[in-house]
Amino acid sequence: MIHVMSDTPDPDMTFGAAETAAAPARLRRLPSRLLNQAATHANRLVAAGLSEVGAHKWHYAVLASLADVGPGSQATLSRRTGIYRSDMVAVINELADHDFVERAPDPADRRRNVITITARGRGRLADLDGRLAGLQDALLAPLTAAERDQLIELLIRLADYHAARQPPGRQLSAPPARQP
Repeated sequence: MIHVMSDTPDPDMTFGAAETAAAPARLRRLPSRLLNQAATHANRLVAAGLSEVGAHKWHYAVLASLADVGPGSQATLSRRTGIYRSDMVAVINELADHDFVERAPDPADRRRNVITITARGRGRLADLDGRLAGLQDALLAPLTAAERDQLIELLIRLADYHAARQPPGRQLSAPPARQP
């Protein structure tokens, strides 16, 4: 079993349409709550869609990283994808078992392996790209193409802003309280 950032939300914190509509306006207007609800739905949608073809989001993340950035050590892939180092071995093993990646000793340091995507892995990535495109369309169904682009740009800006202010390897914490 791979233990990575959870795809399974707390069942006490998920709500259907009736509960969401019944929430007080104060709650319905909290960006953090709205982002969490959208993320919960997105995670469920993607997990279910990828599981239909025997994949999960970490397979996609590793294959996309290898295809877009190139080969890397397990530690490098961990940094690129956000998969915990302790779990990366299991992800690589799963991909290697299906001949989607190759593992070879690093010529510069024989103690570590370099992971490379295979031709079969590129085919798998193309299949997963198509599947994810459909899942993204389902997730963003109520938005126009322009709204989708705007949402993506705003989410990138938020993610980049907070990532730039977060020391590497540190837990997220609340910002210090403002002084009056």
